[in-house]
Amino acid sequence: MQPRTAPPRPLLDRFGRVHTDLRISLTDRCNLRCTYCMPAEGLDWLPKPDLLTDEELLRLAHVATTRLGIRSLRLTGGEPLLRKGLPDLVAAFASLPDAPELSLTTNGIGLARQAEPLRAAGLDRVNVSLDTLRRDRFRQITRRDRLPDVLDGLAAAHRAGLAPVKVNAVPVRGVNDDEITDLAAWAVEHDYRLRFIESMPLDAQGAWDRARMVTAEEILAALGTVFTLSPVPREGNAPAEQWRVEGTDATIGVIASVTRPFCGGCDRVRLTADGQLRNCLFATDESDLRALLRGGADDDRIEAAWRACITGKGAGHAIGSADFQRPARPMSAIGG
Repeated sequence: MQPRTAPPRPLLDRFGRVHTDLRISLTDRCNLRCTYCMPAEGLDWLPKPDLLTDEELLRLAHVATTRLGIRSLRLTGGEPLLRKGLPDLVAAFASLPDAPELSLTTNGIGLARQAEPLRAAGLDRVNVSLDTLRRDRFRQITRRDRLPDVLDGLAAAHRAGLAPVKVNAVPVRGVNDDEITDLAAWAVEHDYRLRFIESMPLDAQGAWDRARMVTAEEILAALGTVFTLSPVPREGNAPAEQWRVEGTDATIGVIASVTRPFCGGCDRVRLTADGQLRNCLFATDESDLRALLRGGADDDRIEAAWRACITGKGAGHAIGSADFQRPARPMSAIGG
């Protein structure tokens, strides 16, 4: 890694958006088989030689933070807790110059065991995906009987100080949309920051159906039958619209990715586990940073390729328009 003394130039696209948030997928593998994400038999996982090594990940993160102005790293998957030696990798990220905020998105399985080591290594917070509080329904959705492990992981993250502990839930019509208020009451009780997310066309089977998507308006209407909510100003370019629950310090977020897209303020860029740079979750093109790394490119060339990729970013994802194209990779292979 080459030293850099000058302050980084902003990572700008042609619409003037500044990108400061990098999502890094550590693996495409997952230990759940969620029905809205992949088939029961799983997917063809990336061969190990195709995955970026710890050293390659660290080099790209160094370029991102010292040359491109990235201030936040989110570790994703697949399931990132499956990455061997994860605490050591987190410690290396935390030791970068001007250490970025470090967070991790997980399904929570294995978090009970790793929460303390990850916090000690420098992880700031976690997002845990959880769509139901009912054990039988969790088994139906994920094809695994692991709800107790997820709940234990959430509690361990809270004890470890990985705060705020965020919980991401995707309501789907006829599947779990009857649990919106139950999930909210549970999150308020346990001091978790709940965020409901509109479902998106990112499943491997291509079975996403907009008619089964529960919209932000429907989510808020359901919450309004039990809670009194007041809007909270949006935090920078955060995707969630926040609502405070009257009588508490709790907030509930709604991410309206489809019906109220926030592409105009997007500050995110994604790196897949095999080293492909994506300028949008729904991008149909990728930039191969792994080939540059393994071909001996210096940091100047990697920076130039990164900037070129972001320059080509579109105005928005265009879900629902005649021009919309689903990405070839499913969510588990892109990374959240």
